[in-house]
Amino acid sequence: MKDEIHPKWFPECKVIFDGKVVMTVGATVPELRVDVWSGSHPFYTGKSSFVDITGRVDKFQKRFGSGTDYFKNKKKTN
Repeated sequence: MKDEIHPKWFPECKVIFDGKVVMTVGATVPELRVDVWSGSHPFYTGKSSFVDITGRVDKFQKRFGSGTDYFKNKKKTN
């Protein structure tokens, strides 16, 4: 490996979820803060959970209501 062309490597990068260190990996940063990881993802846990950090669902519902009326009234363009 050539010197001075690669980023610094941190072999003990801490992955932090919900304020707790959940695993250690190699990365180019000393720590990673994540919103979802395999231990909290419904695919791996079998539990259903919902993550809406930025309020996107609320914004969508305010704009389109239930969604069904908005999309029924749209004209198709060819």
